[in-house]
Amino acid sequence: MSTLPQCPKCNSAYTYEDGLMFVCPECAHEWPKVIAEGSNDLNIVRDANGNELKSGDTVVVIKDLKVKGSTLVVKVGTKVKNIRLVEGDHDIDCKIDGIGAMQLKSEFVKKA
Repeated sequence: MSTLPQCPKCNSAYTYEDGLMFVCPECAHEWPKVIAEGSNDLNIVRDANGNELKSGDTVVVIKDLKVKGSTLVVKVGTKVKNIRLVEGDHDIDCKIDGIGAMQLKSEFVKKA
């Protein structure tokens, strides 16, 4: 019998672990184990205005950001949906339309 939680989005029982995340193969929803297990995270991530950020939030970029190793720029006002919080200096993991997967610092975004 599996002790993995059901998917909070579609209630599928076929979830699996992938590193620090749970994944639902039916609806492709991902959520962190920490939230699923109910443990408290002492590292609270805050945006430029001091608002607490959580995985799944939508944020807006408040400064033009150059993409390292490229000529691309993430412009002010770019909306980033469904962020994922990670450990480290760049504490937001996300996908930006037209650029792809990247990591951002929380000090350069505000909660939408």
